[in-house]
Amino acid sequence: MSIIIVDALGAGRGRRLATVDVIGSGPRAVAGVLEKHDLDVNVYPVHVVLSKPELLAKASALFVSAMTVDVPAARKVKALWDRYSGGVAIIGGPIAADPYDALIRAGFQVAVIGEGEETLEELIPLILSGDLTPSSLSSIRGIAYLENSNIRLNPLRPIMSRVKISSYQPSVRVVKGYPNYFACRVYVEVVRGCSNYYRTTMPLPDGRKCIECHKCKTGPLEERYYCPQNIPPGCGYCSVPSLFGPSRSRSIESIVREVKGLIRIGVKRIILSGSDFLDYGRDILVEPNPLTDPREPPANISEIENLLSQISSIIEECGEKVFIGIENVKPCLVTEEVARVLGKFLRGSPVHIGCETGSAEHAHALGRPSSPGEALKAARLLKRYGLRPYLYFIHGLPGQTVETAKATVEVIERSAVIGVEKVTVYRFQPLPMSAFGDFPRAPPAYRDPASLMIWIAANRVNSQLKFKLVNKIVDAIVVKSQFKGRRFIAYPFRHGPVMLIRNERVAEKFIGKVVRVRITRVVSDRVVECVIVD
Repeated sequence: MSIIIVDALGAGRGRRLATVDVIGSGPRAVAGVLEKHDLDVNVYPVHVVLSKPELLAKASALFVSAMTVDVPAARKVKALWDRYSGGVAIIGGPIAADPYDALIRAGFQVAVIGEGEETLEELIPLILSGDLTPSSLSSIRGIAYLENSNIRLNPLRPIMSRVKISSYQPSVRVVKGYPNYFACRVYVEVVRGCSNYYRTTMPLPDGRKCIECHKCKTGPLEERYYCPQNIPPGCGYCSVPSLFGPSRSRSIESIVREVKGLIRIGVKRIILSGSDFLDYGRDILVEPNPLTDPREPPANISEIENLLSQISSIIEECGEKVFIGIENVKPCLVTEEVARVLGKFLRGSPVHIGCETGSAEHAHALGRPSSPGEALKAARLLKRYGLRPYLYFIHGLPGQTVETAKATVEVIERSAVIGVEKVTVYRFQPLPMSAFGDFPRAPPAYRDPASLMIWIAANRVNSQLKFKLVNKIVDAIVVKSQFKGRRFIAYPFRHGPVMLIRNERVAEKFIGKVVRVRITRVVSDRVVECVIVD
């Protein structure tokens, strides 16, 4: 049987407008399970499938990975699938947290909720036999499906142990289905879930409210799963703990095997992925209890150093120029020793730090484990040891006021002074299975005075930082362009805006190569112009 997996993550209506050079870990994890059962599987980003729908005709089953905002893209793929094939259609990823979105709005037969590997292993025999009847599906945990036009939601599946997670190996081969895969930032999962089991203290739309029992902060680790008010765990705006459970680390051996395989097929940029890289190995320190405390124990520095050391050795052995970066860190876990170890192996790497609000009181009410002051301290330490801190904020959050916005503006301005290289501001989007899932989506920044203050401050700081790039010489990878009017573009070797190459005739002979470029002009917050100087 031939199966096609369509990566619609972050595609919205059908094509990403940001992070165009990112290849996430989820679709490759799904492909790995299918390959384990000797099935023929290929993965393509959604824009490729929408432009070449004939790819669907070659497959017997369709899998789509999507986020909450990707319903339009998922629906387009399903419509093409019905026209070109009409076989089994299964959807997973964060979109599945709301079965109505996944099954009714997007039109799929089955939605896989949360961790998918064990669920897929039970679904595969049914897919092969073509028996996806409600009676057959009723015993499989972690899925939703339709029965007589009604949504049926089976019990969620218990989370897997770190040993079980490490027994599954994501596919390396299928990364070739992404255009310019060799130059993309390929994400390798190192930690799954999140250790923040604090709860928001804000009243929720249905009347639930924290009773200040403090069980989620001071109780035994296993008891922190449960809230007497049934408030979902984690930051109020985030669904990761509800969907994927507490943090669990993949084994160093499984990570190293995957990294080695990606390098072997030509990948040059690898990001060690997780909601918090500094949770890596912390779960080992509290076993057999779950890691449901975001602050204690401290980072497992020896395990982190061991992982980074082994990956560095692989790169040295292969003799290729390969960039290794990390995704996110919780500010509360960044210490001088942590920053020193990260700087030793990841000098020049961007590190994303969640701050979200500049108000300490607002941060506490949101359920965040770190204060804005800790975010600034973390940025300062990471900068000192040669890393490139990026700071995240969210406008329009529940509880936002003009006063919290003023505090956020102050933190944004202070962050630029201490060396933060980029400030990213997202609009609040309520996520299914998060505490804030029933709040309305925030309006655009220009329609809310407090949000507009935050957006203007971030835009001003980012503009100042971007113009500092002019005349800088950096490493970049030349690729064929997917943009109209351009034959070639470049992706920065480490991280940064897409680069339009002015001397395109020179670029042709460097496709897939790491070259030195000089930045000549800032085009927008996501694009710069450059010339190849090699």
